[in-house]
Amino acid sequence: MLYYLFEYLEKQFQFPGASLFGFITFRAALAMILSLLISTIYGKRIIRLLLKQQVGETIRDLGLEGQQEKAGTPTMGGIIIILATLIPVLLLAKLENIYIILLIVTTIWMGAIGFLDDYKKKFKNDKEGLKGKFKVLGQVGLGIIVGTTLYFHQDVTMKEKIHVEQRKEMLAQNPDTPASKFFKAEEKSTKTTIPFIKDNEFDYAKGLTWISPSLGKYAWVIFILVVIFIITAVSNGANLTDGIDGLAAGTSAIIVLTLGIFAWVSGNIVFADYLDIMYIPRVEEITIYIAAFVGALIGFLWYNTYPAQVFMGDTGSLTIGGIIAVIAIAVRKEWLIPVLCGVFLAENLSVVLQVSWFKYTKKKYGEGRRIFKMSPLHHHYQKIGYHESKIVTRFWIVGILLAILSIVTLKIR
Repeated sequence: MLYYLFEYLEKQFQFPGASLFGFITFRAALAMILSLLISTIYGKRIIRLLLKQQVGETIRDLGLEGQQEKAGTPTMGGIIIILATLIPVLLLAKLENIYIILLIVTTIWMGAIGFLDDYKKKFKNDKEGLKGKFKVLGQVGLGIIVGTTLYFHQDVTMKEKIHVEQRKEMLAQNPDTPASKFFKAEEKSTKTTIPFIKDNEFDYAKGLTWISPSLGKYAWVIFILVVIFIITAVSNGANLTDGIDGLAAGTSAIIVLTLGIFAWVSGNIVFADYLDIMYIPRVEEITIYIAAFVGALIGFLWYNTYPAQVFMGDTGSLTIGGIIAVIAIAVRKEWLIPVLCGVFLAENLSVVLQVSWFKYTKKKYGEGRRIFKMSPLHHHYQKIGYHESKIVTRFWIVGILLAILSIVTLKIR
């Protein structure tokens, strides 16, 4: 809203400083500052409200050190993250941008699913909360909305670079040829990016055209199925990671900040040309959303680091996972998720492997055996004897290393 106000003031009255709102970097910085202030200042008030409503965490006895001390800590703190993200976005982003619309829908949609789950647990005394099938149904529904929109919406396009030889000819004629001339016209495309490969673009249509070229028109089926899988996997991964103080919020901030770099360079034609990557018009606006989201996560960490004054609950963890998944898909870096979201992946796999091995050994030997002392993975290290602050810090370090490796894929392939 402020963006449109200052745009009007600049056009009509040449208001001093109004032109700053035309710059992505300025609005992103402002969004991050504003979200930080909201999450830290008003976060405290929300925590007091949750305490007043007796929205305390019920702790199962898992035999972990310091576990029972957390009983009664207010949960549903994801509300802080959601509000601190949406308010700056509504004030500073271009609200007609399709990517911003999708992210707002994702935040509200996943936040509602998580909120219903937490609400049933805390106010209806239902320990199971929202049934798993309804959570999955909600994730699938969001996947269909996001996948359909990204595939069919006219503003979701890309520009391919012209052939190298043609580019050389243009530079020979005019060494000052602008970067915009090195790209073809905007077009709808089902192409995405595969990391660590030289010709790193992959077209989802090829999943069908190898059978018959005429099947290319049904590429939307493949694309939507991939989107559903990614949203479900990443949101569940974030949910499993939210097991000890500060782990999910800190890890997510690292992931989202990295995606912000991808969004900015993919939406900037000069950097897209220099890095020889896919240019995606209008996707740079996501940077505003990402800045607000990172600010909200860092502000939430003020209260969520050990010893936590508030937990995010499913309201926060499912929302975080959904947002990360949609951003990655929008900037066409979804196949980088196993690397960038490696912490989420490890947490997910530890549960899958633990359960699968236990069931297999119980069937074969009559007694279930375990790979880890406890899953998800962070609980395994707690059982070994590591303090949760050390576990969280080391997981953050791993997350930073994975983020650097992800950024390196821009040039190394």
